[in-house]
Amino acid sequence: MTGVAELGVAGVTVDLPVYSARSRSLRKAFVHRGTGGRVGADGDGPLRVRALDDVSLAFSDGDRVGLLGGNGAGKTTLLRVLGGVYEPTAGRVWRTGRVGSLLNVLLGFDDEATGRENIVTCGLLAGLDPAEARERAEEAAAFTELGDYLAMPVSSYSHGMRFRLGFAAWTGFEPDILLVDEWIAVGDRAFLDKAYGRLEAFADGVGIVVLASHNADLLRRLCRTAVLLEAGRVRTAGPVEDVLGAAESGGREDGP
Repeated sequence: MTGVAELGVAGVTVDLPVYSARSRSLRKAFVHRGTGGRVGADGDGPLRVRALDDVSLAFSDGDRVGLLGGNGAGKTTLLRVLGGVYEPTAGRVWRTGRVGSLLNVLLGFDDEATGRENIVTCGLLAGLDPAEARERAEEAAAFTELGDYLAMPVSSYSHGMRFRLGFAAWTGFEPDILLVDEWIAVGDRAFLDKAYGRLEAFADGVGIVVLASHNADLLRRLCRTAVLLEAGRVRTAGPVEDVLGAAESGGREDGP
């Protein structure tokens, strides 16, 4: 790792365009009301969904933070802003240290390359030199339990096999900041438990971990504090048990 990790946002707002909808329509008016004013448009431009609204958070070395909230609350958008995937419409983002992202474990895959070749490619994309990428690939390959399939093109893999390969590949190096989005569990329960254990051990060597998940047990295992998002805003933040309690007692599923 490069040293002390820092990460944060100040007054961040993110408006996402919805190009498939017409701004001048009866549908716009109903959607606007149904989302509490989170959808709007400028003139004849596309509809915009306010995914984040004036969010300010700061994380420092040693923080293990869970993100909670219903579908559309802003969890994934916040992770993408923290990771530099999205530029905010307003506000400021800062980060110190190398960022590792588990927002999409299939990122960078080449369907025509073999499983083993894709593991090495993920290591190179993560900033490892070729020799280190090949060395790390051996451990990741063993973790997948894919055996002879590792010598076959990824195009022949099932979705569950791709998940195994991608998860192993992207947890083959330790960044300073780790951003993790919840994933849809595929494959057998035994491998999912194994993946959670690997993620827990992996997070121990990282400066800052920010994890978005609906899995309360996983949040308790990995996080010390949590943030509850609602309609793109921070509803509450604090110790993970307190925030889980707030989510269970008053959380709701929000709009798009």
